[in-house]
Amino acid sequence: MAQASVDELLREGTARHAQGDLDGAARLYRKVLSQQPRNGNALNLLGIVARQRGDTARALELSRRAVAERPDSPIFLANHGATLAEAGRIGEAVAALRAALARRPDDAVTLRNLGQALTAAGDAVGALAPLRRAVTIAPDAPEPWLALAHALREAKDPGAAEAARRVLALPAPAPLLAQARFLLAGLGEEAPPDRAPASYVKDLFDQYAPRFDAELEGRLGYRTPALLAQMLRDAGVAADGSRRVLDLGCGTGLSGVALQPFAKRMTGLDLSPRMLAEAGRRKLYDALEEADLVEWLPRQRDRFDLVAAADVLNYLGDLAPAFQGIAGALAPGGIAAFSIEAGEDSPFALGAGLRYRHDPAHVARLAAAAGLLEIARQETVLREEKGAPVRGVLFLLRRE
Repeated sequence: MAQASVDELLREGTARHAQGDLDGAARLYRKVLSQQPRNGNALNLLGIVARQRGDTARALELSRRAVAERPDSPIFLANHGATLAEAGRIGEAVAALRAALARRPDDAVTLRNLGQALTAAGDAVGALAPLRRAVTIAPDAPEPWLALAHALREAKDPGAAEAARRVLALPAPAPLLAQARFLLAGLGEEAPPDRAPASYVKDLFDQYAPRFDAELEGRLGYRTPALLAQMLRDAGVAADGSRRVLDLGCGTGLSGVALQPFAKRMTGLDLSPRMLAEAGRRKLYDALEEADLVEWLPRQRDRFDLVAAADVLNYLGDLAPAFQGIAGALAPGGIAAFSIEAGEDSPFALGAGLRYRHDPAHVARLAAAAGLLEIARQETVLREEKGAPVRGVLFLLRRE
């Protein structure tokens, strides 16, 4: 095939890609590779398609091959670094993104990606320089301002609120505006909303999915699912494999491991497709649903015998809609088991970690109003955060 024809295929492929036609673009990129298997542009672009489709393993392989063909290409290095970050390989991502910036130092997107990777690695202070450079280069782009606001909050820098306000001053998409307002609420600059924005929760856990298990079970000492399972047993709920179980906010399936002994059939629900992909690999669930629990639960009348929510309700402020949904989804006599982060002095408050704390007494009243009778309550430590214990309360309730 003549070089001109390959160039034409790439031009048409990138045009379709820009229009959102991933299938058409991928077909053209593969056509190039059928003639030139080592074409770096086609490998790189096909890797971007794979990443957009959520196929991180395929995206990693393609971006690696592109870099192998042209190790000095800042575009290929930047894409490979972004893909490594999505795969949870943060150290390698930082190295690749730095290599890209050494060759193209004024790429605002790569600067932002580096800042976000450093923030994810716990180096929020180190993230500030690339993110400040990104907003200087692209002052009208809301994404780097939001990334800078999050890094400044993590670094306990008072400039976080101003960076979040810059997002609000730009013509940003509605999800980014909601996230900026939510961050301002977490900083005490605005009244907290009734719940975290769904876009924030989805993005947070999509980014967290590849390293979720290692982080929670290792560094954070996470044990809420095991505590809830033991509480069920202590209350006389037999782990006899007889129940239709719903795992709300199932994440990667850590809670499903603890709930499986109770389940005849188990459904997992989560907002994050990447979390659900990880959960699917465990082969624990009979069904996995990608949906918002407040919207999904009202359509599940009398469907479950046990509904569990481990560290899920802390992304909701007003729990009344969730309890109404849980009560309706439970069969008569069904059990709800969940955790909250414990607060006091107000029904709920948004903490500095952008999660809600709830007054246990208020939680019990809301549950009773929804027709859920309390059968057990237990104060505990849910996990650690920045070296400090996170105080929580576990509840068991029964539908009347």
